[in-house]
Amino acid sequence: MHAPAQQPSASIRLSDYRAPAWRVGTVELDFDLGIDASEVLARLRLHRDPAQDAPLRLDGENLQLLSIVLDGSRLPATAYRYAGNVLEVDGARDGSVLETRVRLRPAANTALEGLYLSGSREAGFLLTQCEAEGFRHITFFPDRPDVLSSYTVTLRADRARFPVLLAGGNSDGAGELEGGRHWARFVDPHPKPSYLFALVAGRLERIERDYVTAEGRAVQLKIWAEADAIGRCHYAMDALERSMRWDEQTYGRNYDLDVFHVVATHDFNMGAMENKGLNIFNAKCLLAEPDSTTDDEYRHVEAVVAHEYFHNWSGNRVTCRDWFQLSLKEGLTVFREQSFSADMNSAPLKRIEDVALLRRAQFPEDAGPLAHPVRPAQYSEINNFYTATVYEKGAELVRMLAGALGRDGFRCGMDRYFERNDGRAATLEDFLGALGETNGTDLTPYLAWYAQAGTPRLKAHGHYDPTRHAYTLTLTQHTPGGHGAEPRPPLPIPVKLALFTRHGDMLPLHLDGQTSKGGNELVVVLTQVEQNFVFTNVAAAPVPSLLRGFSAPVILECDYTPDELALLLAHDVDGFNRWEAGQQLAARAYEDLRDGTTATALQAWCDALAKLFDNAAIDDALLADLLTPPGEVELAERETAIDPQRIHHLRQTLQQRLAARLGAVALRQRYMALAAHTNTELDAPSQARRRLKRRVLELLALLDTAGACALAATQYRDAPGMTDRLAALSVLVRSDAPQAAAALRDYRARHAGNALALDKWFAVQAQLPGELALDRVRLLEHDAAFMLKNPNRVQSLLGAFVRNNPSGFHRVDGAGYRLLAERLVALDALNPQVAARLATAFNGWQRLEPLRCEAARAVIVELAGHRGLSRNLAEIIGSVLNH
Repeated sequence: MHAPAQQPSASIRLSDYRAPAWRVGTVELDFDLGIDASEVLARLRLHRDPAQDAPLRLDGENLQLLSIVLDGSRLPATAYRYAGNVLEVDGARDGSVLETRVRLRPAANTALEGLYLSGSREAGFLLTQCEAEGFRHITFFPDRPDVLSSYTVTLRADRARFPVLLAGGNSDGAGELEGGRHWARFVDPHPKPSYLFALVAGRLERIERDYVTAEGRAVQLKIWAEADAIGRCHYAMDALERSMRWDEQTYGRNYDLDVFHVVATHDFNMGAMENKGLNIFNAKCLLAEPDSTTDDEYRHVEAVVAHEYFHNWSGNRVTCRDWFQLSLKEGLTVFREQSFSADMNSAPLKRIEDVALLRRAQFPEDAGPLAHPVRPAQYSEINNFYTATVYEKGAELVRMLAGALGRDGFRCGMDRYFERNDGRAATLEDFLGALGETNGTDLTPYLAWYAQAGTPRLKAHGHYDPTRHAYTLTLTQHTPGGHGAEPRPPLPIPVKLALFTRHGDMLPLHLDGQTSKGGNELVVVLTQVEQNFVFTNVAAAPVPSLLRGFSAPVILECDYTPDELALLLAHDVDGFNRWEAGQQLAARAYEDLRDGTTATALQAWCDALAKLFDNAAIDDALLADLLTPPGEVELAERETAIDPQRIHHLRQTLQQRLAARLGAVALRQRYMALAAHTNTELDAPSQARRRLKRRVLELLALLDTAGACALAATQYRDAPGMTDRLAALSVLVRSDAPQAAAALRDYRARHAGNALALDKWFAVQAQLPGELALDRVRLLEHDAAFMLKNPNRVQSLLGAFVRNNPSGFHRVDGAGYRLLAERLVALDALNPQVAARLATAFNGWQRLEPLRCEAARAVIVELAGHRGLSRNLAEIIGSVLNH
């Protein structure tokens, strides 16, 4: 069971860090496993820091202490104290062995932290989740990432109920016990922090494959899942092998155990967990098959499998000293995962996808009351720190460093970092130091990026001097301090750029009389508040292509004309910047509609895309992205007082204008041509056709709703796989088509036994635009398949509603806010982590127009006053209310 309701704990500060007074050299854990009760015997060999005179204090939450023995002697009650989630023991010395026996209640643990039951009592299995502070829910321990220990784990259980017993490390024996029980032992030769401990026990099936690393080690790869899911694990196995080979080739990192286990579960708070040698995955990030998995989900499975495997080095072999350094493992590993996905698929499309996510999730976080630095100075609840800022912005900071050092320089720096810190708990300073020393450069100025919240704004202005044939690019940076604070000192901002003629040709670059090594592209680094960069030998006024590949996580403000953006949209060879020009031009077109001004940008956007629509040379997937304007969340960032329903209406109008410019006949013809290539293959051209087909159908539905919905109904009926089926269903639901109800019933019956497919059924309805969404959500809450105890189901319905449906959630009467608050209270009693993450939907309420702002404030105030909130939820609500 989760901890008793608590108010927010005192803040933990980076400046207060001290090395642990007590370390644990070896850990021996003996588990006697049961669903209602499990017992854990822990033997810890203790080592004291001679420079510190602190008593032995161990973390422990929700543990029923059965016995405690120090150096072979059972301790009397006067020799230890267990209060406030801390066990303090008298008499320990350097080299002492402490033994504790505790009882756990897995079936009652709805928080899914520590040891818990996944699934039903009859058919489910036991597993653990220990990051960030779950190990203290299993046994008493100094539960912090800078205590690295060698683990020996013995599991005992009833063989019929728990035929599969797994833990991290290599197998060290197994056998039978009396009474139909059995045991298995595992030894991990690599010291690790407690958050990487894991076990799994239950009825599971497996697929396996032999693998030989580049160093010649023979490894068994095993993926485990319940019987009805194991057949959907083959794609993940292929992705795992691709990930291992890529890491060997790209970073020189090889796997280091004899076996690599991966386990799928439907009950998991996170996406996946990189436990050493025993990765545990939320099933939605592992299972894949054409009938229930979309193209986007296939790529996501591949990416998450890679992410967790890459953690074996960037997180496990080299871990983080404290949780303030969380992005040292997560941001770095997201960057490695993104690089892998770019190599496996389309690099430009991957970059577009990553930046779109950054702007949709992290930029609003950075602009609201939940903003925090990538490495904050303090935190209260560590589970609330697993944010887009730590992951996505953290990855962008690593990308900046990689871009500044170049491919070879970055690889050399990473080699130094891994070699120097192998088996250690490292810091960001260790990371930057290794990269900088290897390349003979000082990277400490980049630490400022990690220390401040907020998204920097980069202003660019160009001036052409025809008499000197010189073009001066003036770059200015500004990072708001937030909450009345003074602006921050300047950051190093790498700006990759190119110059184009008015005919769309790239120019050779001469900066300060020197030609760039890249010829037509170079990187300048803005290190001051304002700097001028002068390019010579420029025959006529150019059009700059700035921040190519999104070379820094900033908001670019440039005095482009609509025609200049249209030129970049048509001619830029950088796929990301071509898309970016289109996004900027679409945003200008949106403002034309909003403000009722001359529709210059709207006309330029529509005309440019009409030409690209007829260009057979452009990639189908890129064209689909180019035809998609910024989402409602991104457009809201351009408003001072946000009215989500008006934003939705204006965006729909914007898309209708584009559809009208393309024409119903052309859209239908393109759709029919794409529909003629129906398959479920995962090659790039097939995925691209499906992606464009969906976008064309969406645009056609804005012009000819009845005709498009007839096509969608046929596509739903004949779809060979989930990508086409879900695309058609979404068009029918969002168009409120007469065929929608029958399609939803058919989908519900077709996928009744597939939890992941049902999640999509809930989500597509939760995103019904406008005021109708709330009633639909309430109705779906009564569906037999909906349950608050399952994080995936909560996110598929409530999460999709409050995060991905602004016009539905932000009702002017505040009913959406009241629904969320009521569900948060109920969720908090079950799973505080899920409740806290869902509560971030209130981020930015202060920027809503007055009626919605007041409705949101009233609900948040009432929620903040609710007695007994967990510290997870209380911290989030307190932050969004008080800033």
